[in-house]
Amino acid sequence: MGRRVVITGIGLVSPLGVGTEVTWNALLEGKSGIGPITRFDLAGFPSKIAGEVKGFDPLDFMSSKDLRKMDLFIQYACAASSIAMENSGLRIDSSNAERIGVYIGSGIGGLGLIEGQHKKFLASGPRKISPFFIVGLIVNLATGQVSIRHGAKGPNLACATACATGTHAIGDSFRLIANGSADAMIAGGSEAVITPLAVGGFSAMRALSTRNEEPEKASRPFDKDRDGFIMGEGAGVVILEELRSAQERGAKMFAEIVGYGLSGDAFHVSAPSDNGDGPFRVMRNAINDAGIKPSEIQYINAHGTSTPAGDRIETLAIKRVFGESAPGIPISSTKSMTGHLLGAAGGLEAGITALVLQNGIIPPTTNYDTPDPDCDLDYVPNQSRRHPIRYALTNSFGFGGTNASLVLKKI
Repeated sequence: MGRRVVITGIGLVSPLGVGTEVTWNALLEGKSGIGPITRFDLAGFPSKIAGEVKGFDPLDFMSSKDLRKMDLFIQYACAASSIAMENSGLRIDSSNAERIGVYIGSGIGGLGLIEGQHKKFLASGPRKISPFFIVGLIVNLATGQVSIRHGAKGPNLACATACATGTHAIGDSFRLIANGSADAMIAGGSEAVITPLAVGGFSAMRALSTRNEEPEKASRPFDKDRDGFIMGEGAGVVILEELRSAQERGAKMFAEIVGYGLSGDAFHVSAPSDNGDGPFRVMRNAINDAGIKPSEIQYINAHGTSTPAGDRIETLAIKRVFGESAPGIPISSTKSMTGHLLGAAGGLEAGITALVLQNGIIPPTTNYDTPDPDCDLDYVPNQSRRHPIRYALTNSFGFGGTNASLVLKKI
């Protein structure tokens, strides 16, 4: 058995607010961060709503000089990492820098910067392209900028596994610490693609909700009247530390990571198989990795994106994993309030799951008004619920059939 790994810091930047506490409190109150898109002309777009981060001032976290080098997703990653580092009290200096790494992914990367620079190129030619264009958009520069800012000289990695990105980054970081390759990791995901091309692209796939007149009610995971997901943006970053090291410095510990599962569907680029084989195996793998029985899981933070097929298949997979105990497990999709943060979703939701374990309160699945016969489990509808939990599971499933699950334990 490898070394034990705990979460000692949580940094959240979400459509519900900038900061961990403001996001957590809004979730418990059932508030929605979904509203009309404000950043571009929406004429011709079928979907006109999203979960934009509001009240974000990058100058609270970096200099104006730094901003020129960063797409918005990198800015969010830097902000969430700073919040998480302050939350943890972890200090990086010459004595530990080589043992502390960064692993922050993004599903898409700097699409907004690409769109903006492409316009400049078409209007004025290549001489108008920013010298910071490339380093401002590539996925691993979120990790790069965070490592530079905090002086973390350990493992330096990024991944892009669509909507499973943040969970993979945290799970891989968990294993790096468990096997002795690092003592601490700054890990998670960041995304900022509420842009014309991204909204247009997802709309062309008919993946997005078009409930434009009721944006706060548009994200309705597991509800019979769900009609697609709502794009969100932001970042979720956690500080992972080896248990003994965290104890020695007197760190506050939110939860322990005890299991990590991965699987591939090998089926379709954007749709799950009808039997939920990939989601079934990834949950099973995470539970087996934790060395516990399925019946010991007492809460699931679902992937739950509010798509007709996805929610049905996740429900089916949960039933396959948990059998007769499935109806008794509280399940919630916090995407009902945040929208779907794509590559950042897993980071945000891992942080939320750790807070559930610490506080013994489950955020609701809001907008759950009309039960679906195919989605007939306990989705904690519309109101948060006090419920002491020892083990929790959080799921992330991505395009390309890539799946990740984490098992967290109360500490």
